[in-house]
Amino acid sequence: MEWIALLIAGAFEVTGVIGIKGVSDRRGWPYMALMLLSFAGSFSLLSYAMTTLPMGTAYAVWTGIGTVGSTVTGMLMFGEPKEWRRVLFIAMILCSAVGLKIIT
Repeated sequence: MEWIALLIAGAFEVTGVIGIKGVSDRRGWPYMALMLLSFAGSFSLLSYAMTTLPMGTAYAVWTGIGTVGSTVTGMLMFGEPKEWRRVLFIAMILCSAVGLKIIT
């Protein structure tokens, strides 16, 4: 159950970053609400996951999901570059997160 909470926390992290993008582009209060609620949910679920998962593993997987999700979202929704080197490093982050899951 903690791993599922950690995955959802990572998804909330990505939506929080989308909220930050909306706030920085001055798109209004709905993005501020999205940002605040998403980060509140993300930190709450991360905290829950850390009750049984090792802190380093939980934090590494959570930041990995946030990093990969935000980068892919930026490429798909906001026109950020889609070059092969970015995709390679995203794959490396994913492999690292899977490796931590396997050994935990």
